[in-house]
Amino acid sequence: MPRAMKIDWDVPIRMDDGLVVRADVFRPDDGKHPAILSYGPYGKGLAFQEGYKSAWEIMARENPDALAGSSNRYQNWEVVDPEKWVPEGYVCVRVDSRGAGRSPGYLAHNNARETRDLCECIEWTAAQPWCSGKVGMNGISYYASNQWRAAAAKPPHLAAICAWEGWNDAYRESARHGGIICSFRKNWQDMQVKTVQHGVGERGKKNPNTGELVCGPETLGEADLAKNREDMWQAFLSRELDDGYYRERSADLSKVSVPLLTAANWGGQGLHTRGNFEGFVGAASKEKWLEVHGGSHWAPFYTDYGRKLQLEFFDHFLKGARNGWDKRPRVLLNVRHPGERFVQRTENEWPLARTQWTRFYLRPDGMRLSPQPAGGAKTLSYEPMGDGVTFSMVAERETEITGPSALKLFASSGTVDADFFIVLRIFAPDGKEVLFQGALDPKTPVAQGWLRASHRKLHRERSLPHRPYHTHDEKQPLKPGAPVALDIEIWPTCIAVPKGYRIALSIRGRDYEHDEAPASLSNMKNPMKGCGPFTHDDETDRPPQIFAGKVTLHFERQPYLLLPIIP
Repeated sequence: MPRAMKIDWDVPIRMDDGLVVRADVFRPDDGKHPAILSYGPYGKGLAFQEGYKSAWEIMARENPDALAGSSNRYQNWEVVDPEKWVPEGYVCVRVDSRGAGRSPGYLAHNNARETRDLCECIEWTAAQPWCSGKVGMNGISYYASNQWRAAAAKPPHLAAICAWEGWNDAYRESARHGGIICSFRKNWQDMQVKTVQHGVGERGKKNPNTGELVCGPETLGEADLAKNREDMWQAFLSRELDDGYYRERSADLSKVSVPLLTAANWGGQGLHTRGNFEGFVGAASKEKWLEVHGGSHWAPFYTDYGRKLQLEFFDHFLKGARNGWDKRPRVLLNVRHPGERFVQRTENEWPLARTQWTRFYLRPDGMRLSPQPAGGAKTLSYEPMGDGVTFSMVAERETEITGPSALKLFASSGTVDADFFIVLRIFAPDGKEVLFQGALDPKTPVAQGWLRASHRKLHRERSLPHRPYHTHDEKQPLKPGAPVALDIEIWPTCIAVPKGYRIALSIRGRDYEHDEAPASLSNMKNPMKGCGPFTHDDETDRPPQIFAGKVTLHFERQPYLLLPIIP
């Protein structure tokens, strides 16, 4: 096994349009080895410890094994630690994406140009004298989401991908939940991308290992920097319907055929969770595995648990190791219990074949969830900007909910539209809500779903009873006071509900918020109150004169919550 690590800083990689992006290459000092490649906008020279201070401190405190066995000098946000991967016989290639860090160019995320750049970087890597010709991609979030698109483009030397907590549908998982714009991207570009744009120069950080400026040698003015980047927020805000812009930035999963490991977080509601499950189900790959965990968005990737999983996967597909990976069950779940307790269980498919898809009807008499529907024609109204309405039931025995859920509603509004925020919640016998560690927010409910009523049109071929799929290709305004049928997707989740606990469903017209003190992270703009940074509070998208109108639920057609009960 190689011991010494050689580092090549700022290696130039020429793209097909002549632009040169820059990569740092960490490699064993001899021989040919498979490569693990990452490509993204966070600045390859920015130390994790400096750029994401509070996240690093939380990981150091709660997951000491993530830091052990490394000097951590080369740690970067959301990509592998070369000090732990190079000794295992891998080359680590970190590329600053076009327009970010030390790579010049126009900064635009997830577009066709970026996908081409990725493919070029993969093929360049495979051709280097230190590479065996096999290239894998690994990384979290941005470094995961672009793997789906790269794989769909089929570069010849991409041999396997590990998409760890990464979305793939730019519209449904990133920009607009159920048609409602999510403010995360606006704050993300301000906090995490503009700060490391190429040309920030002297105003930015320095690489602690080389002393070079993270954002390149030149320092540009704010006006020039703005000209050199797409305003992602305005691009989303100006496009309410799903169109070619979003499709360009989404993967055609039917074209993904490489071996893949997709790792989801039950607490990733609002950005990644759905994409990891949809990726597993939708990818054409014959060799594909799904892992699902809890905990923070970043730490499980770096822990001994996460790294061992990734290494076994890549050893098998990049090195040909006969390590039994191909005999593993296709699904590994960390089943969630209250108190952040997880129990590992293997499965063979997703959703689980033995799922008992169970309807629980919404009953206004006693605000109950019940296996039996209510009789009679009743209505119930609420003010959308308040706490909405909550229906619940007591678990008569331990009840496991694992999988996607769906809600069938019949509703009307006093205006031409309404936004529906759906929250699946658990309450202890003493009445206190049980909150869970989310990917970013330390206190979150069990699961969430969203739908704008004017976006209720279903895609007939792609919709499933447990996973409604909306076309988002036209608006269907409401007639004030006239009820319409709504099918609302609730993102996949997992919770083993103890006997005597209460399972609850809240229907609101605004984001969920818990009653406890908000949390914060140094790289996030807003205080987190239960939804993390995935809020929906833009008045341009949600003018109060429309979305604050009274909403009425109608019960004569027996609305219900469809839950995935595991026997």
